[in-house]
Amino acid sequence: MTDTLAQLSTLCIYSAMGIYALAFVAFALDLARRGARATVPAELPSAVASRAEAAAQESSGGSTTTLTRISTRVEDEVHRGGETSTSMRVAFALTILGFVFHLAADIFRGVAAGRVPWANMWEFSMTGTLVIVGVFLLVNLRFDLKYLGTFVLGLVCILLMIATVRYYVPVVPLPPALQSYWLVIHIMVAILGTAFFALGFALSGLQLLQVRREHQVAESKPQQFRFLATMPGSQTLENLAYRVNIVGFIFWTFTLIAGAIWAEKAWGRYWGWDTKEVWTFIIWVIYAGYIHARATRGWRGSRSAWLAIIGFSAVMFNFGVVNVFFHGLHAYSGL
Repeated sequence: MTDTLAQLSTLCIYSAMGIYALAFVAFALDLARRGARATVPAELPSAVASRAEAAAQESSGGSTTTLTRISTRVEDEVHRGGETSTSMRVAFALTILGFVFHLAADIFRGVAAGRVPWANMWEFSMTGTLVIVGVFLLVNLRFDLKYLGTFVLGLVCILLMIATVRYYVPVVPLPPALQSYWLVIHIMVAILGTAFFALGFALSGLQLLQVRREHQVAESKPQQFRFLATMPGSQTLENLAYRVNIVGFIFWTFTLIAGAIWAEKAWGRYWGWDTKEVWTFIIWVIYAGYIHARATRGWRGSRSAWLAIIGFSAVMFNFGVVNVFFHGLHAYSGL
């Protein structure tokens, strides 16, 4: 019975990967369609340049640049994102269908193992990517972020492909140290934090592209990514990324706290400078610095975006490198 459920789990995750790949293609087609219809009126670039030059004379070097303020206003003039294309509707429907197969794969794996399905690298990859897609779908109930589908589904497909090739292990019993209810609490909040950081990473990457486009518009230069004209301005993307990363930071803070409590119960100390503990704390410090710098020091625009991207890079390093190549007390990758 265990082997049958494990095979069903594998079949479902392969099906989910195929559906996600189709959704990625559909999202990419929507971006191409956006680029084809994103036409900027000829008078707008010169108008932007004139207003930017006039406003620059009044600027006193505040925390937000004049160019950003001007280009954001122009973004409202150029924005075209009213309707939803057929490719976007198909892509979102495929994402939901893929999520259903993905959820089934996770459930089958958990039932086969008789525990929560995130005790090794393969299971963490399955559950982590599931939650990333779930958070993406959930956030779209409040904000229209479907335009992030290409970035989110691309990341999920890459992570699942790496996990399939490198991390797959059969169902095995839990090591003694993991036989605790803290496995449910600690790892689940870490997965949730990672999911929100992934969404913030996508928003920050898109923000940097949008900043580049806004500079090109202001300087009357040819635009490289015309589809960005149909998306929110860089300031809007930055504000969304900031909100999402704050939620991720809250979950990551609970991850640190729960991990310390679990460490005391398992090893008799709250902190031991294990490699995994250190990197978890480094990630917390990076995102704490990002939130503090943006809120109090005026780190806006590209600087805050790069800091958020560095933070998510540290999350990926913690997951893909520390878990595999650094063998400490947290050596539970199953590899």
